[in-house]
Amino acid sequence: MTGSVSVDDHQRMATAPIAPEDDGLIQQCLDTLWLERGASEHTLAAYGRDMRHWAGFLAAWSEHGLLDARHDDAETFLERRQQAGYHPRSSARLLSALRRFYRWAQLTHFIDHDPLAEIALPRVRPGLPETLDEDEVERLLAAPDVDTLIGLRDRTMLEVLYASGLRVSELVSLRTDSVSIRQGIVRVIGKGDKERLVPLGEEALDWIERYLKEARPGLVTDITVPPLFPGRHNGFMTRQTFWYRIKHYAQVACIDKPLSPHTLRHAFATHLLDHGAHLRVVQALLGHTDLSTTQIYTHVAQQRLEALHQQHHPRG
Repeated sequence: MTGSVSVDDHQRMATAPIAPEDDGLIQQCLDTLWLERGASEHTLAAYGRDMRHWAGFLAAWSEHGLLDARHDDAETFLERRQQAGYHPRSSARLLSALRRFYRWAQLTHFIDHDPLAEIALPRVRPGLPETLDEDEVERLLAAPDVDTLIGLRDRTMLEVLYASGLRVSELVSLRTDSVSIRQGIVRVIGKGDKERLVPLGEEALDWIERYLKEARPGLVTDITVPPLFPGRHNGFMTRQTFWYRIKHYAQVACIDKPLSPHTLRHAFATHLLDHGAHLRVVQALLGHTDLSTTQIYTHVAQQRLEALHQQHHPRG
């Protein structure tokens, strides 16, 4: 195939039927990631899509399967993605998944050589997360109608999210025994089933106590069910449901910035750094394994300092 390639062209190549043996290999690799690394369902699904994307491309573009793929197959694959307009970050993430597959294939002695070994990851500038300033956070927190059971639940969830920097998936997974009011902490099960203890401020603790007393008993038919913040039918709320709630309250608060499910997590980290917290402390609170993941927030804080300087300094 010559000339430019559209996204649709690339998708058709990448979603071609793959050989049953390749599909079986992918499933074996995903099973190993789950067993040995405790990868979440979300992570496994993303890896599976990326691996099948590559296998589908091989099936359509070359006569090779996963185990006999070559270096030039990978180069062609990345070239086609670039022509189709895929963002370098997307290709870098996909390559990361494929490297996990070939690392597993080497360890299990299916192959001797990784065809991606000499493929460089696309250069990606670290993206700066969209965040809210402190006034916007206060408006968002104040948006729910706390005279209603749902509003009091949602206000408490927002307060906990901003006070702790939890991921939304971690927030909706909290159980009634996850929070210790007396100790002022929340026990979180994060990525890879790693546990961490995160302190909660007095404000969030006050809202939790009020919620447990005034709202939760009216939201469940059985107060012994485990979800701290129940959704429908006494079950755990989905991430998507709470994300829709955040977007609704952003409209109520007249916040027109583009938000993400991590908006309050970003605000939590950025505001801590703004007020002098050490990067290592923020890393521990966020549950980041690698400090470099946390360092992106120093760029956000630096940008805000520069903006404040330009706004207020007579020679800014």
